[in-house]
Amino acid sequence: MEDDPDNTGPSAPESLMPYDTWTEQAMRRVAVQAIKHVAQNGLPGEHHFYLTFRTDDPGTVIPPRLRAQYPQEMTIVLQHQFWDLSVEEGDGSPGAGHVSIGLSFGGVPSTLVIPIAAITAFADPHARFGVRFSYTPPPEPPPAVAQEPDAPDEAPATEAPQVVSLDAFRRRTPPRET
Repeated sequence: MEDDPDNTGPSAPESLMPYDTWTEQAMRRVAVQAIKHVAQNGLPGEHHFYLTFRTDDPGTVIPPRLRAQYPQEMTIVLQHQFWDLSVEEGDGSPGAGHVSIGLSFGGVPSTLVIPIAAITAFADPHARFGVRFSYTPPPEPPPAVAQEPDAPDEAPATEAPQVVSLDAFRRRTPPRET
């Protein structure tokens, strides 16, 4: 028997297969399927969902007051009062698409659009089912290419081009008298 001073047991060998990524993608798909089912059929029995998502994801659309109150992450409950729940799955790649839902916050109706990739947790307490997801921010668009400081800007359309007459540089000969 090998020495195990920490009593942690044998460690798993490092995998060259991305099982963690595949498992997370599959579980995210399960959460999306549950939301789609409710969008089409309503919530059955005592089921209700807790949906946690990143409010700072560029694709997340929420009212400014909620973004100020929840600058990074927010959890909503889908139980009694929500409307217009829909799921658009995008191009089918993992995390593509979004969830759209109407909810009231302080009596003010609001529509939220949540990218599927921005969802960080999903739970159905009635079924004792819950899962957390990692969040990877989307890549930032490349910065706009700035003009070189020495490069001349194009002349504005209102500015007339300068015309130089060559007559000023011609040699004038006096007219001949006849």
